[in-house]
Amino acid sequence: MRARDIMTSPVVTVTPGTTVKNAANLLASHGFTALPVLDSSGRLTGVVTEADVVRDRFPRDPRHDVSEHDLPLVDGSGREPASTVGEVMTAPAVSASADTDVVDLVTEMLKDPVRSMPIVDGSRLVGVVTRRDLVRVLARDDQAIANDVRHQLDMYGAPYRWTVDVRDGAVAINDEFDNATDRHVATVLAEAVRGVTTATVASEPSAD
Repeated sequence: MRARDIMTSPVVTVTPGTTVKNAANLLASHGFTALPVLDSSGRLTGVVTEADVVRDRFPRDPRHDVSEHDLPLVDGSGREPASTVGEVMTAPAVSASADTDVVDLVTEMLKDPVRSMPIVDGSRLVGVVTRRDLVRVLARDDQAIANDVRHQLDMYGAPYRWTVDVRDGAVAINDEFDNATDRHVATVLAEAVRGVTTATVASEPSAD
């Protein structure tokens, strides 16, 4: 399974000139955790996250007994908050190609940790993968997974040759014929289906 198989597309994006207020509105209204930032040529130049837009945006509560110089911002710096995405975004953006294996994508997202990964095809933004996308794949219905696995297998071999059982995303395939190459291909085809966690293939030769 590749990033292109599970990514969300099209993508809501902003530019460096977008106001932080507008970016915050997009994040809140869509339930996003981050937005890709594209330059005037449409190239990915950064990412603006929830943390980026809330940093230094809140004044201290004036009802508290604090010194006057602490009032303007959370950090007490006295600076005016940044007004545009270009001033607060995280850059350069960490991204992955559309052909990235989902295993590698998950590893990268857990390492940083990253909650949203822009997906690119060359320099062009084609989608985004979020943790929610990954969880949605894992939550896919077993029957829907089984139907997709059978469809893939039927295109490869004779219909009704295979029996497929799926439990909690784990696929067990029985093949009427005993062929090592076919077992390997069947495993590859099954593991490429969204929602499959593991795939095993056994052969049950005909009694004839």
